[in-house]
Amino acid sequence: MNEIEKQAEILKILGDKTRLTIFSLLKVRELCVCELTDLLDVSQPAISQHLRKLKLLNLVKERKVGQWVHYSIRKPNEDELLLKSIIDHLPDMTSMIMILDQGKSCNFSEAKK
Repeated sequence: MNEIEKQAEILKILGDKTRLTIFSLLKVRELCVCELTDLLDVSQPAISQHLRKLKLLNLVKERKVGQWVHYSIRKPNEDELLLKSIIDHLPDMTSMIMILDQGKSCNFSEAKK
């Protein structure tokens, strides 16, 4: 895949409102599928499919913690200027993340308390 095709694919994947919202939330902190489900009021299978597409382009990374998988934005390389620019211009989603801190979250978040 040449550079234009790669950048077009990134724009296509992030052109979906739900995926862009997920990507914006993951800029704030790593989250698991159930936390994203709670925040976005979207089904678990739909969230998983969106994350799969983001992972396919290496936009997000995952970290397993017991039975949970946590997702976060992969830090772009120095030559990935488009991706850096997108990340720099994502809206601040901290207020949405605060919902999780107020107790509306999955079992993993409750187990951490």
